[in-house]
Amino acid sequence: MTQPILLGGVEAGGTKFICGVADVGGRIIDQIRIPNTTPDETLDAVAAFFVKAQARHGKLAALAIGSFGPLSLRSDAADYGAITTTPKPGWSNINLLAHLRRTLDVPMTLDTDVNGSAIGEHLFGSGKGLDSFCYVTVGTGVGVGVMIDGAPHGGANHPEAGHIRLPRAKGDETFAGVCPFHGDCLEGLTSGPALHVRWGAPAETFATDHPAWAMAAEYIAGLCTNLTYMLRPERIIIGGGVMQPQMYDLVRQALTRQLGGYDASLRDLDMEAYVAAPTAGASAGLIGAFAIAYRSITGQWPPDWATQG
Repeated sequence: MTQPILLGGVEAGGTKFICGVADVGGRIIDQIRIPNTTPDETLDAVAAFFVKAQARHGKLAALAIGSFGPLSLRSDAADYGAITTTPKPGWSNINLLAHLRRTLDVPMTLDTDVNGSAIGEHLFGSGKGLDSFCYVTVGTGVGVGVMIDGAPHGGANHPEAGHIRLPRAKGDETFAGVCPFHGDCLEGLTSGPALHVRWGAPAETFATDHPAWAMAAEYIAGLCTNLTYMLRPERIIIGGGVMQPQMYDLVRQALTRQLGGYDASLRDLDMEAYVAAPTAGASAGLIGAFAIAYRSITGQWPPDWATQG
């Protein structure tokens, strides 16, 4: 009997790691959710899951990890595979690939969590059929994945657009921000922790007309303005815990104001379609990791996963 091709995937987030095993068609056959505690405890649990999963289902052909960052992604870098100077306490300079390779003899690939989600959206969500789009997440942090010609853009390393500097919103001139590296960068002003510190309560407790939403929308629209002018993507998909349902219209309105009527092609943008919510579901990041694993062994993205999710 031919051994089935099995793919491993990890969506490594600031609060939890979601690990799974899928077949070559992207169908999940085993999955676990692991709380993010200390690096050793969390990564040991990840490795143990895959050891047991391989005993149950067979050897993995490849394993891909989509992780919070920043990450060292150049294969010729001395710290390749590591989380670098992250705001997540205890996780700076933790080499994910090196740690997992102590236990797992499997070909491994690492990319950002936002790229994993962007790939998931490209396969079966709001990015389906598009050659270029941006995937933005606004939650514990702010991350941006850039898809160009149907693949994540990397360059010298991955983009860190969540740490750009923007003009301060009206009435927010004195808030210091919460980013431990930049203070009042975009993430320092509009992430979930930033809203909590500025307003003294978790954002999920705010009423829909709380002034925090309009202020956050102004900053997120500033990011979208920069992405629009620099990259001219076909769509900007925005997810994450801060993007409550009422935020989409607020961001669209603020983006229209900030573009200022410049360029006829921008004036004609359908904002309802241009600024979109993710539609691939909660498994997009994990499916994206499976797709990265698939590409690492075949050289191409999976052609027929559009109905998975």
